[in-house]
Amino acid sequence: MTKTLSLHPDRLFPSDPATRDIARRLYASVQDLPIVSPHGHTDPRWFAYDEPFANPAELLIVPDHYAFRMLMSQGVKLEDLGIPTVDGSATASDPRAIWRLFAERYYLFRGTPTRMWMDWVFAEAFGIDVQLDADTADHYYNIIDAALKTDAFRPRALFERYNIEVIATTEGPLDPLDHHRALRASGWGGKVVTAYRPDPVLDPDDPRFIANVQRFCAMTGEDPASYAGYLRAHEKRRADFREAGATSTDHGHPSAFTADLPRDEIEALYAKVTTGPATAKEAELFRGHMLTEMARMSIADGMVMQLHPGVHRSHNAAVLARFGKDKGGDIPTAGEFVQALKPLLDAYGNDPRLTLILFTLDEDVYARELAPLAGHYPALKLGPPWWFHDSPEGMRRFRERTTETAGFYNTVGFNDDTRAFLSIPARHDVARRMDCAWLAQLVAEHRLEEDEALELARALAYDLAKAAYKL
Repeated sequence: MTKTLSLHPDRLFPSDPATRDIARRLYASVQDLPIVSPHGHTDPRWFAYDEPFANPAELLIVPDHYAFRMLMSQGVKLEDLGIPTVDGSATASDPRAIWRLFAERYYLFRGTPTRMWMDWVFAEAFGIDVQLDADTADHYYNIIDAALKTDAFRPRALFERYNIEVIATTEGPLDPLDHHRALRASGWGGKVVTAYRPDPVLDPDDPRFIANVQRFCAMTGEDPASYAGYLRAHEKRRADFREAGATSTDHGHPSAFTADLPRDEIEALYAKVTTGPATAKEAELFRGHMLTEMARMSIADGMVMQLHPGVHRSHNAAVLARFGKDKGGDIPTAGEFVQALKPLLDAYGNDPRLTLILFTLDEDVYARELAPLAGHYPALKLGPPWWFHDSPEGMRRFRERTTETAGFYNTVGFNDDTRAFLSIPARHDVARRMDCAWLAQLVAEHRLEEDEALELARALAYDLAKAAYKL
């Protein structure tokens, strides 16, 4: 029997009637604020060339590791979902068949944030009023496919429809930034900026690291044998990214380890890691020193730093070999920040010109380490719940464990950090609802006045992200 799809207006709000009424009032004040999306992984070519999305599968399934990792865990082969292979060998190519495979198993997402985001997209973006399952798969496909053929569902129209004020993509140090140049030349008024992600030339554990450094220095006219030239290459590329609108850098290191080595030691280490195999200890030491160098450069050029540590990337070796990176096989690991960040903080932690935004996948460090650090050092801010914790429960745990020590104003609001373009307004709506629910609880307990909660609701939805990322 076909079931109705409808989004309850009080979803995620407290069950207590009086507290729920407060949450409703708070949410009403922020639900229509513009979206500031200061960190994510949408494709800049979407906005540069404004071409239609190909079909429902290519838009909503193939690029979304949240979707296909769950299906894989239940025995669905990535080949059958049309996920591209490293060697270019054939995978499923019929988008309707891929969509049916997804629809038949949509029940697997019950209770997950993916289900909440997807239902929002189906109901709000496409106006579908029945639930997705095997029986309604073709109905969904036909509606979505027809919509994607209209101008209203081109990337720029969706950007404007969802009141996105600014969105940041993320590019690597070897990216020529051609799409961002094309975007600026197009004359379109939407604000899409980039962010500098230098990991491929910072991480000696990357199998392509030495070759990457050679290319990196070649494209900037610097000598790869010279550590001073290598630093100048970073400064030049950072300037290129700033010209493309970047206000931030991003660092996806295995840990938060930092170091501040004497010049002779880092020059010797640079020579070692760029000419031959590096040990695990040498690789970690080089990454750690370069985080401190990136902080120094951020003070000089004003770019905000983001640090996303603590994940074992591509844990599934077979999936990595066949399909490459970012295919749902990334697993959180334990983190440590107090000792790890001390060398960087000793050098620059008291400098108000530096903003270093910290993220973690280890919730155990929220109250013990991150909130006390951010509640003390002028340079530090806390990023929102990230990746596996970008969920209603994760958002609640974050506020419960960090507010008492870091407060609200040492956090940076919300960012969606996603490749799934249509999920952006859905994710921001969840964050706004959860923050209003948390603030309503504080008002109900007489720990906040409602006028203060109204100010905070706006700050968390809009002001803090815009200020922290200098947007």
